[in-house]
Amino acid sequence: MRGYIKGVELLEQDTTGCCAGETDNQKVARYISGLRSSIQERFGLQTVWTVQEASSLALKAELMEKSTRSFSSFKRFTPQNNYEAANEKEKNVCYRCQGQGHKSNVCPSRRTVALLGEEEDEEQEFNEDDEYEGVEFAEEESHEKINIVLQRILLSSKDEGQRKNLFRTHCSIQNKVCNVIVDNGSTENLVSQKLVDFLKLPTKEHENPYPLGWIKKGSQVRVTMTCKVPISIGKHYKEEVICDVLDMDVCHVLFGRPWQYDKDITYRGRDNVILFTWGIHKIAMAPVLDFDKSAGKKKTNFLVMTHSEKELDEAFKETKCLFPVVVKGLMSVVNGEATTPEEVLEILEDFKELTADELPNYLPPMRDIQHHIDLIPGSSLPNLPHYRMSPKENEILREQIEDLLKKGFIRESMSPCAVPVLLVPKKGNQWRMCVDSRAINKITIKYRFPIPRLEDMLDELAGSKIFSKIDLRSGYHQIRIRPGDEWKTAFKSKDGLYEWLVMPFGLSNAPSTFMRLMNQILRPFSGSFVVVYFDDILIYSKTKEEHLDHLKQVLQVLQENQLYVNLKKCTFCTNKLVFLGFVVGEEGIQVDEEKVRAIRDWPAPKSVTEVRSFHGLTTFYRRFVRDFSTITAPITECLKKGKFFWGSEQDKSFALIKEKLCTAPVLALPDFDKVFQVECDASGVGIGAVLSQEKRPVAFFSEKLSEARQRWSTYDQEFYAVFRALRQWEHYLIQREFILFTDHQALKFLHSQKVINKMHARWVSFLQKFPFIIQHKSGTLNKVADALSRRASLLITLAHEIVGFELLKELYESDAEFKELWDKCNGKHPSADFHIRDGFLFKGDRLCIPCSSLREKLIRDLHGGGLSGHLGRDKTIASLEERYYWPHLRRDAGAIVKRCYICQTSKGQSQNTGLYMPLPVPDDIWQDLSMDFVLGLPRTQRGVDSVFVVVDRFSKMTHFIACKKTADASNIAKLFFREVVRLHGVPKTIISDRDTKFLSHFWITLWRMFGTTLKRSSTAHPQTDGQTEVTNRTLGNMIRSVCGDRPKQWDLALPQVEFAYNSAMHSATGKSPFSLVYTSVPKHVVDLVKLPKCPGVSVSAETMAEEIMATKEAVKAKLEATGQKNKVAADKRRRVKVFKEGDEVMVFLRKERFPVGTYRKLQPHKYGPFKVLRKINDNAYVVDLPENMNISNTFNVADIHEYHADGVLYPEENSRSSSSEVEETDVGEV
Repeated sequence: MRGYIKGVELLEQDTTGCCAGETDNQKVARYISGLRSSIQERFGLQTVWTVQEASSLALKAELMEKSTRSFSSFKRFTPQNNYEAANEKEKNVCYRCQGQGHKSNVCPSRRTVALLGEEEDEEQEFNEDDEYEGVEFAEEESHEKINIVLQRILLSSKDEGQRKNLFRTHCSIQNKVCNVIVDNGSTENLVSQKLVDFLKLPTKEHENPYPLGWIKKGSQVRVTMTCKVPISIGKHYKEEVICDVLDMDVCHVLFGRPWQYDKDITYRGRDNVILFTWGIHKIAMAPVLDFDKSAGKKKTNFLVMTHSEKELDEAFKETKCLFPVVVKGLMSVVNGEATTPEEVLEILEDFKELTADELPNYLPPMRDIQHHIDLIPGSSLPNLPHYRMSPKENEILREQIEDLLKKGFIRESMSPCAVPVLLVPKKGNQWRMCVDSRAINKITIKYRFPIPRLEDMLDELAGSKIFSKIDLRSGYHQIRIRPGDEWKTAFKSKDGLYEWLVMPFGLSNAPSTFMRLMNQILRPFSGSFVVVYFDDILIYSKTKEEHLDHLKQVLQVLQENQLYVNLKKCTFCTNKLVFLGFVVGEEGIQVDEEKVRAIRDWPAPKSVTEVRSFHGLTTFYRRFVRDFSTITAPITECLKKGKFFWGSEQDKSFALIKEKLCTAPVLALPDFDKVFQVECDASGVGIGAVLSQEKRPVAFFSEKLSEARQRWSTYDQEFYAVFRALRQWEHYLIQREFILFTDHQALKFLHSQKVINKMHARWVSFLQKFPFIIQHKSGTLNKVADALSRRASLLITLAHEIVGFELLKELYESDAEFKELWDKCNGKHPSADFHIRDGFLFKGDRLCIPCSSLREKLIRDLHGGGLSGHLGRDKTIASLEERYYWPHLRRDAGAIVKRCYICQTSKGQSQNTGLYMPLPVPDDIWQDLSMDFVLGLPRTQRGVDSVFVVVDRFSKMTHFIACKKTADASNIAKLFFREVVRLHGVPKTIISDRDTKFLSHFWITLWRMFGTTLKRSSTAHPQTDGQTEVTNRTLGNMIRSVCGDRPKQWDLALPQVEFAYNSAMHSATGKSPFSLVYTSVPKHVVDLVKLPKCPGVSVSAETMAEEIMATKEAVKAKLEATGQKNKVAADKRRRVKVFKEGDEVMVFLRKERFPVGTYRKLQPHKYGPFKVLRKINDNAYVVDLPENMNISNTFNVADIHEYHADGVLYPEENSRSSSSEVEETDVGEV
């Protein structure tokens, strides 16, 4: 260091050198950059302004470095039988060279560090303090090691020291050496499930289970168990460590933060050593890899599972030993090995040129069909730069281009347009060269040659039993580019510009060109025994001899046209093979197990993109799943919303669609000589249909209904299902008789409807071209899926939702209602539809529920649970009877629904309780009056906007008095005295509603002084004052008719309306009001004409009085008869309901009872329970309402409902368990 400082000083003294003119900061930077890296690190947090300060700090750093304690290697402790001998031996062990008789600080092989001297290069040595002296290095040495790790892929790391190594060591568990990892990133201590099973360690349930998804490959792993593991490390450390049990492959035991925290460990990062104190002993744990190196023997014991030849070669060079284990996977679902029959091998011998491993190194022949590239006139030619690649990728691309040049498929080009080329990885660590032709495709005229439909090709295979599949080798490269179009295919790489002479991948019209070629070549065989989809050729036959002849013909045509075959991907003479993602066989069409396995192992989506991927994969097999759209409706709804949402409904749909695909049926191939059968059905979410023959499904169809169609009636949805099914399979059913099954009875009369709407007319006109027969099939029979799947699904759902559901099996034997049936079914003498499945008793598809609190829970869940809406009794019973059975189910469900408090408060309206009670008939005119107001009329020029209506209940005579809505009780009293009392005197009784004017103190006091009795109707019950209400309705019609186009002058028409009303005959009395009050009818307009008098007509006063009295008696009798007639008619629709004082009731509050502006649409309909205080009559009661309600407490019986207190359905069953159990099991779930 001193020599370096002196050299720097001499350099600064040179004023003509390279350092002349440098600033202090530049000198300091140049000075520090010349120091050793270990000393430069000391300057990290220091601020240095001059070279002198830097020199001083450098000298200090050198002194600190000399006195720094260091450590290079160590020898671990080996347990011995004699403890004292071991201690004595430890004292004379060198942890540097593993030698005996000296310590590391005096080791002759200790490291020397070369340091710069002052003037000469003098080597200085410094002693290392033995920091680890007195520390026990724990090591496990035993020949009995546990090896239960199933998969360990290249765990041995490169020899890069400790910098990138995890802390791996050994411990002892029950005298067996196990692997340990100490991980600072783990929040729990973990132990391998395989280790626990192997050593049979006791476990217990975890108090707080949690999921993990980062240790084992695949989906998340749930931690549910814990275990006390007896750990022993070295000679002194022995402890039972609580670990979570997990199925992991990385090690046997993993010490996380809990163990590190409890032991207060100290971690030496560079040495990769862990120190901690256990009792009076200091323990040091060293990594296993250092021990292996110090022992001079490298141990690599692992299983390599690979598909890469390079990876396998590296593993072999490392281990110097190879034991290959070959697992041969099935390339198809063919039963047994996919071997080529001898007869086929003999045929292939004649076509050796077709099955060569590589294409020939010359161009394919110029055929009638070449690939044309016609550009849009006026388009600008693309000239894009090449993509940048790594040197390795450039080398791979160069090799592939040279290979194409050698074969003659490409050539160097001088084209004015060019697109880049890139490499994409493929299986086996190989690369495929791809041309990015998007730019040239944009300006290319597109061809419209049809690509075959997959369903149409599969329909041709009916009746076939032997199949072969031929795959062409590099099919696109076997078609030439039209001469003159080669320059349009130019692509550039780093090394040059090239153009294609054969058709490359990626051009927009390439699929059409290839299909044209295949159709032209195989046209003589298409539809007979060959279907072709691009480079996949499927040959199908009914017999093997016939099939061999067909195969030979196809190979002969391919040889004539020089189209080469990829023999590795071909399958010959088998009864089942994979073709375009489907398994095609003599039994029909099945799903490919490889794709189903991918669907089954698909983790729950976490984003919209993952949902789209999963939905797209499952949609490929939608023809195998009935009601596919209905099942996946929650998943598709998740795609429509603005942000991703995944809830319980999506989870159920996700699991159900996996289950459906795993149990997908084998679809029959359509036979057009047999009768087709179509089954249609609709639900509130979607529609579905099944096409079948001889009770075997051919295809399934489903469609999710839009929001508008979901609001259609059931008939419309069922009709739409029929329409869409026939439209989907029109090519199968047209001009062929078939049977249409539906579970909707009304569709049987589809062709006999006389009146239909336009939508139905369109559907009927479409259906008329199909000759079919409609047959009704009940919903219980219209099912293709086996009923066993429904039962299994029901049991799985209940087992997850109800704690202790398995205990239900034990109740059948002692249950009074099911004991006899249970014994019969166990004795293999089933009764009616009863049978046992998985230990549970079923009646048909319905689970039998023994007498227990579970019945009440099921009723409450289906009535008011999470997915229920407190539907009525009948719908709740229907939901229960669809799933469960027990005697008196309807009675129990009705009792629970009747006592549901939410239903009592949220439902209900005015009821038909209370018989008709007509008011007493008056004895004379203008003694008993009724009055009301007609509001809401237009304000006239005279400032009035309402009508005060007064009706004589005997004569039915009325007075219509214009007034203002804002008039108070005093103004109304003045009007009444001026218009009524002035003419007819003071009445005995007045009947009115509960308007504020009629409830005012002034109004009540006034009529009390006159001796008039005031009678008021109950709140929100206008039927009490029915006479005035009917008059108001008639008045409104008359004003509307008389005023016509002058609505704001209605007050001028009131006299005319009043005269007309009073002069007309009333239905209740049979006479006009005028004739009863004045004994004669006032003259009308027609009465102004003079008529001759009748002679001899003279009535005495006495006779006249008798006639008047007789008229009144007749009118009174008529009114009583009318009232009795109305009572008989009304009571037909009413029932008697009488309450007693003290009864608890619910009161129905009409909108009119609430103050203006306080009523809300979703307020409860009924309130309570309240007690009945007083009975006014059979139709009116006073109820004890809270004071804060501020409404009238008088109610008509139609607004009073009986209150049903909630309670336990089976109290004797609930008493068997504690109250806490009942609350958690029954009520808590509700």
